[in-house]
Amino acid sequence: MELWGWFAEKSGNEIAALLWRRLPLDEDPAITLTANISQQKALSVLPVRPAAKAPVQPRAVGTVKLSVKQTSRGTALQGLRQSGSYRCLFPRSKTDALEAVLINTAGGITGGDDMQIAAEVGAGASLTLTSQTAERAYRAQPGEVGKLQTKLTVAAAGHVNWLPQETILFQSCALRRSLKVDLAPEASALVVEPLVFGRKAMGEVVTQGLFQDQILLRRDGRVLYRDAMRFNGDMQAQLDRPHVAAGARALVSLIYIAPDAPGQLAQLRAMLPDQAGASLIGEDLLVLRILATDAHDLRRSLLPILNRLTRDTLPRCWMI
Repeated sequence: MELWGWFAEKSGNEIAALLWRRLPLDEDPAITLTANISQQKALSVLPVRPAAKAPVQPRAVGTVKLSVKQTSRGTALQGLRQSGSYRCLFPRSKTDALEAVLINTAGGITGGDDMQIAAEVGAGASLTLTSQTAERAYRAQPGEVGKLQTKLTVAAAGHVNWLPQETILFQSCALRRSLKVDLAPEASALVVEPLVFGRKAMGEVVTQGLFQDQILLRRDGRVLYRDAMRFNGDMQAQLDRPHVAAGARALVSLIYIAPDAPGQLAQLRAMLPDQAGASLIGEDLLVLRILATDAHDLRRSLLPILNRLTRDTLPRCWMI
């Protein structure tokens, strides 16, 4: 038992004398003043001090909310609110579309972090959202989970490119991620979510961790596409299963919603590697997924596809 304050400097009999006067002892107390007793025994009638709680570590919180509108000069920024660990930059664009680059100044996401992104694209406007570099999901403390939530809203005849670079999962990470895209009639979108399970070139493996991901696309309130992914525990063992990833350590999900989606299908299939597939699951909805051995092989397959679907306007930070 820990001795604190005044008690730490007194003998057992001195402590017992004080307790005799101050505490309601029964008629046959366990402690008497006639015996030489220890501090520990004298203090045994005191309430045990509760264990100190572990200090709460500081966590990163970041928010970016922006809206764009169509003008005579092209798409322009209408509103911007950014706080905490999230920032947004707007490089000069060679087209009428607006490009926004998201920056996580915390350097990554760990347990307890809370990151939120919201973007509204006005009627006839075009917005490309990307990230400065790969996002990183680092080791989390037990019981703590990081969150990354993205919501995109596109008005009639608007277009959005959601093109973040890879999310890299590290050993003992814990991340819940969600993406919601709401499209008005005649709106279009290109959505890409690359994912890397440890950097193979660095000898990294992910034998323990949590990753939950949800993607939801709606048009005029009607669900067009819903996808969910969950890894918990030994991700490497799960990825090694033949019907999961057959040993792949990187993957990408791509959704393309546009009037020309049917015309893109044959050409995209010709560009795919062996561990990949593309399907037209709606009148103008094309879905594609690629598995790769590592991030390098994933990019080698993905970049030509993105260049085609963005008409060679892929953000420059993807090339750095």
